[in-house]
Amino acid sequence: MALVSVPSLMQDLTAGQGQIDIEGETIREIILNFEKAFPGIKDRLCDGDRIKPFIAVYVGSELSQAGMREPVSPDSEIHFVPAISGG
Repeated sequence: MALVSVPSLMQDLTAGQGQIDIEGETIREIILNFEKAFPGIKDRLCDGDRIKPFIAVYVGSELSQAGMREPVSPDSEIHFVPAISGG
């Protein structure tokens, strides 16, 4: 299973858990399985069938360029990183 780091802004949906093991071979499968375990996650991460434009997805230390099609191995670490704005 891949290890998914949960951004602090989404930990209200995971009962405060900061890391979750999730099965999946692509980011799409990870998100769908994440949603089954923690309803509401998909709405925070996706706009329809795409990752929201202000969320970066890292598999390991590499920024995903393939979006939902990005392959994931069982030993991957996945990070959903929301953009930070302010002034």
